[in-house]
Amino acid sequence: MFPVFLRLSEQYRSVVQDLVMSLQALASNLRKQGITATCYVCDDGNDGSGASFMAELGEQHMVRFLVSDFGISWVESRNGRELVKFEGAEAIQELQRIAGNWQGSYRERSSSTLQQS
Repeated sequence: MFPVFLRLSEQYRSVVQDLVMSLQALASNLRKQGITATCYVCDDGNDGSGASFMAELGEQHMVRFLVSDFGISWVESRNGRELVKFEGAEAIQELQRIAGNWQGSYRERSSSTLQQS
């Protein structure tokens, strides 16, 4: 009766699957850079139904990004206290901003290491 809802549902599932794969890759790259990061995938990981990503920004300062069929959220905390929480598109934008910062700082470290060699 309302095919638009089915289409939107499938599109959202596709977004969740893309985010899960991206979070896994991000966690792996951050670990290679020496940053503490984990990504736990819900279920068996084959259907991309959700994931929990966590990474340290510094001492007692961490971020958690949750994605599932139920929603998307970003929580930043320090010393166990929640500092900020975003949901939906804002959560994805914040993840992009932080991932860009990590990538930029990694390039700077790599560049200075090459210059010292």
